[in-house]
Amino acid sequence: QVQLVESGGGLVQAGDSLGVSCVVSGYSSYIGWFRQAPGKEREFVAAISWNEGGTWYGDPAKGRFTIARDMGKKTVYLQMHRLKPEDTGVYYCAAHRGSGSIDRIGSYDYWGQGTQVTVGQ
Repeated sequence: QVQLVESGGGLVQAGDSLGVSCVVSGYSSYIGWFRQAPGKEREFVAAISWNEGGTWYGDPAKGRFTIARDMGKKTVYLQMHRLKPEDTGVYYCAAHRGSGSIDRIGSYDYWGQGTQVTVGQ
């Protein structure tokens, strides 16, 4: 079983940067970040391979977000730059179940409680 706890969300203005963190208890080959805006479906943001450090990014994140992990602290970070109002949502980290596409919600079987990110105009 894997437990994930997110932190670091908050209210920022458009163009600002913000980092969110996910502390992971247990092991998963991949940790992903997803987000869900009000009234919209949850979407893939980024993922990282725990052992090799390989990274994947969804379209909203490419060129602006960076995912990284600290193995000693068992923490995965998502650093977000040049934030836009459309980046507003609840950001979740999740543990991949070991099979399935890296960007599909159904490939993850453990989820954190989420952290709210709000980007003002």
